[in-house]
Amino acid sequence: MRLFDTHTHLDAPQFDDDREEVIARALEAGVTKMINIGFNRDTIPTTMKLAETYDYIYAAVGWHPVDAIDMKEGDMDWIASLCSHKKVVAIGEIGLDYYWDTSPKEVQHEVFRKQIGLARELKMPICIHNRDAHEDVVRILREEKANEIGGVMHSFSGSWETAKMCLDLGFHLSFGGPVTFKNARVPKEVLAQTPMDRLLIETDSPYLTPHPFRGKRNESAYVKLVAEAAAEIKGIDLQELAEITYANALERFGIV
Repeated sequence: MRLFDTHTHLDAPQFDDDREEVIARALEAGVTKMINIGFNRDTIPTTMKLAETYDYIYAAVGWHPVDAIDMKEGDMDWIASLCSHKKVVAIGEIGLDYYWDTSPKEVQHEVFRKQIGLARELKMPICIHNRDAHEDVVRILREEKANEIGGVMHSFSGSWETAKMCLDLGFHLSFGGPVTFKNARVPKEVLAQTPMDRLLIETDSPYLTPHPFRGKRNESAYVKLVAEAAAEIKGIDLQELAEITYANALERFGIV
């Protein structure tokens, strides 16, 4: 069985004491590919280092909406230059975050639009961060013609109505730890209706830890728990769910 963790943060400080062991546990759990996310001035270099060190770790690079206020002249050119690297498979995570009050909405919108434009220019898929901003995220994706490149709605948390709009724009929906929570009715209902060829799984480790480890540090090995929950929701066996989501990830990110 092969599993693909399409969104992780293995360079996070939470892994500083045992990063190699965490990666080894992921491999033992059947996670043969991972995408690490570099989302600001600090994490882009550490993400690139991981991708260059491990054959099975790929990189996405972009500017997170929480950090939008910190983007300086030249940062977009930096991201663009990294996109030519053979291990960089997406621009992200980018989007909008109305939960954390760190960057004004107008600044987030500008940085989001610029990165969609860059992705269209480079023909790269995008990885979307959306927290409490469903309407504006979909509107900007439409206005900036993101359907031309598509991408992934990371850790999707919206309604089925929002999901349908994202699917219509050519995006995949990625699900993580919340689909294992007993009280997570909406993510489970959305996953159940998501077409199999648009379904991805992730951990977002060290965050959003699945049951039964909720409240503790997440790690990529736990994507198997997400796969088990997704297989149960879909009414198929784990092996089939793993292979379908693995193939979806390879195709979405252009990995051969």
